[in-house]
Amino acid sequence: MSSPQQPHIPVLLEEVVAALNPRGGDLIVDATLGAGGYTRRLLDTGATVHAFDRDPDAIAAIEGNPGKWPELAENPPRLVLHARRFSEMVEGLADVGVDRVDGVVMDIGVSSMQLDQAQRGFAFGSDGPLDMRMSQDGFSAADFCNEADEAAIADVLFLYGEERQSRRVARAIVAARPLKTTAELARAVRKALGYNPAYKGNSAPKDPAIRTFQAIRIHVNGELDELDAGLGAAETLLREGGRLAVVTFHSLEDRKVKRFLRDASSAGQSTSRHLPQAAGAPVPFEGVGKAVRPGEHELSVNPRSRSATLRSAVRTAAPPRNPVGTPNHRSAA
Repeated sequence: MSSPQQPHIPVLLEEVVAALNPRGGDLIVDATLGAGGYTRRLLDTGATVHAFDRDPDAIAAIEGNPGKWPELAENPPRLVLHARRFSEMVEGLADVGVDRVDGVVMDIGVSSMQLDQAQRGFAFGSDGPLDMRMSQDGFSAADFCNEADEAAIADVLFLYGEERQSRRVARAIVAARPLKTTAELARAVRKALGYNPAYKGNSAPKDPAIRTFQAIRIHVNGELDELDAGLGAAETLLREGGRLAVVTFHSLEDRKVKRFLRDASSAGQSTSRHLPQAAGAPVPFEGVGKAVRPGEHELSVNPRSRSATLRSAVRTAAPPRNPVGTPNHRSAA
């Protein structure tokens, strides 16, 4: 498991590279740069990588280590960094004169580096400010917990954390206000659900704070809207034969990706009400691969990979169903 002392381990790395099938000279988007695990491997194949991340720490870490990333200084550079959301891929690439790419990889959710830094406020296992903002600006988890009404909190916990006792937890959060730290939030959730983290029995349930922290993080960062917009941006950007690879870490994300690829490759047999498509119309994706999950060796080396799922597909020559930049396109705000 990664930690501040142990480098981040990219999940399903070889499987992602196989799905993208990069060749020298290809132009690939790493939509979620993080510590650069996918980007480093893709650069080593000879590809050019445009890497996006809304977290300024991720961008700064790469820029601050030119010895590891000499591609930044090549002429033209083979590594181009974009300090922006991946929902803005089309706009970000247009700014540097790119309108088509050969591959897009997306690793959805919070990164190990964010989890392992207590001051970022993502993890309930160590105390830190109640923050959870990937971009480090705007509305924080503390703002939400301390300002939202009880019903709104319950809705977020139920929708994004699949917390069956969301109303009870929301009531406890409101009663515990003001909440300033991750430990205070975790304590309120555990008390509401009668959980004792000191119990070490073999049948001890998972810490229920997991669900609440996941839900609030997703809400604060607009992650599911970002995912929808990012998938649409990838559909717009990929050239014929281009490849999409998406790694998710929980069922909400995976269901969205699975539904997107199903609708985008269904030849009109099962269309989305959000992206209507005429029956028999050409479809933008084919070759949708089976879900890929970590093997025993990866699980032993990186336990955090246990919930990862990779889905992939190949772009056809069909036009995008809802091209980014058109009046009908809706991007994540």
